[in-house]
Amino acid sequence: MSSASLTADLDAVLADANVRLAAAVDLDAVSALDAEFLGKKSAVTAAKKQLGQLDPADRKEVGQAINAARTTLEAEVAAARDRLAAGARQAQYEAERLDLSERLNEVRRGSLHLNTQARDRLEDVFVCMGFTVAEGPEVETAWYNFEALNIPEWHPARGSFDTIFVNLGEPEEVMLRSHTSPVQIRTMENTEPPIYIVAPGRTFRTDTADATHLPAFNQIEGLVIDRGITLGDLHGTIEAFVHAFFGGDVKTRLRPSYFPFTEPSAEFDISRDDGSWLELGGCGMVHPNVLHNCGIDPEQWQGFAFGFGIDRLAVMRYELDDIRELVNNDVRFLRQF
Repeated sequence: MSSASLTADLDAVLADANVRLAAAVDLDAVSALDAEFLGKKSAVTAAKKQLGQLDPADRKEVGQAINAARTTLEAEVAAARDRLAAGARQAQYEAERLDLSERLNEVRRGSLHLNTQARDRLEDVFVCMGFTVAEGPEVETAWYNFEALNIPEWHPARGSFDTIFVNLGEPEEVMLRSHTSPVQIRTMENTEPPIYIVAPGRTFRTDTADATHLPAFNQIEGLVIDRGITLGDLHGTIEAFVHAFFGGDVKTRLRPSYFPFTEPSAEFDISRDDGSWLELGGCGMVHPNVLHNCGIDPEQWQGFAFGFGIDRLAVMRYELDDIRELVNNDVRFLRQF
């Protein structure tokens, strides 16, 4: 056999091996092809045995071609074996894989309670108007809850607050605050005028819960103490707040009323779409006696105060039928907001 014939046979073997190794589907097929192309009976081994029959001049060239062919076949067999081994491992992993992850139902994110939403919005409105937010204790003495506010023990208005008393014994009467006005007193006692604050917080009275009342409810009160303050400043402040909170189409009005801690006093109403009016809260010019009780000279300083229920405001804003929905903790209801 000539050297050209042997070289041609080796090229044919390499081409055939390349195609068949690429088409192999498992390791057994690769092992069979390994024996066929590199075993004792393979074309490469047979070609090596025929080297002695060649001319000495051709023997070296053909020997190099045989070694190159063997090296190429060994590399292709190894590559095919690695490819199929990796596929076999992956198939085994998939067959033996266990899903140990914990599956939970869809988690729905919560939201702020309607009262909290209303309080946050109110605070934002008043802070933008130049007020600061003040807070105080929910358990108060009679001085802060009544007497400093010009409501002495004999005053008939004191009975209308339906106060919840706390039995702490002597030396003074203690109660759950029935309004957030004590925060105003504490601020005036400890802060030099001018004062511009709002006091949001929880208050308590012995009301029976119904569609419009709660025994524990939330209020926000405002206080301004400065020089030259008039009733017109009060009305303008209320109107600016109402427009910022409810929108520019809502109108406001003041109606004469009576509160021991303000003089003159008024109720303020807002207009409804049907042309009627809805009472929002009470307001008035701070009574001189209240200023005097807090160590502020009423001849030098004047002020106004206002207050209303946050719960009722949330009821109006979200058009609820019953204020008790705010405390029933019905998730089906709360999820709507």
